[in-house]
Amino acid sequence: MTRRREKAAQPVGNRRAAREFAFRVIFEASQGDMPLSLARNRAEANMRDGDDTHAQLSEDALRFAGELLEGFERHGNDVDDLLRRTIRGWSFDTLAQTDLNVMRLAALEMVWFGTPHPPVIESAVRIARKYGGDDSGKFVNGVLAGLSRTAERRAEQDAAGDVPL
Repeated sequence: MTRRREKAAQPVGNRRAAREFAFRVIFEASQGDMPLSLARNRAEANMRDGDDTHAQLSEDALRFAGELLEGFERHGNDVDDLLRRTIRGWSFDTLAQTDLNVMRLAALEMVWFGTPHPPVIESAVRIARKYGGDDSGKFVNGVLAGLSRTAERRAEQDAAGDVPL
């Protein structure tokens, strides 16, 4: 067994690995024009079979990745609408698909899961740097930071009873 395969065989239990797994499933589904469930099943089978393209996830990490994927299936259209309102000067057709899919998962987790924003943004930036282009990390960071500020302002307004017209 190669050193790389030995490393991949060790279960990884962190949320970043789960986020990366979910990102890769969404990316494969969108690029392969296949149902998300099929891409997920293929990725899980590859991981369980010891394919070193996917890190072995612990059961907790795999469960979290599943929650992200299920959340994306339920709220994907709403996530895309939110990103369209947040991203300035770019359409989904012109965005790098790696960046878009990283931001989709991060936006879902920040807004619909209520996860604290800084660790989600940090993970998203790391994944974007790993899979995207030279400026992907900066771009993803800028968009998600803007989304975070907007969400915080809305939460403050809701708490104060101020409803913008």
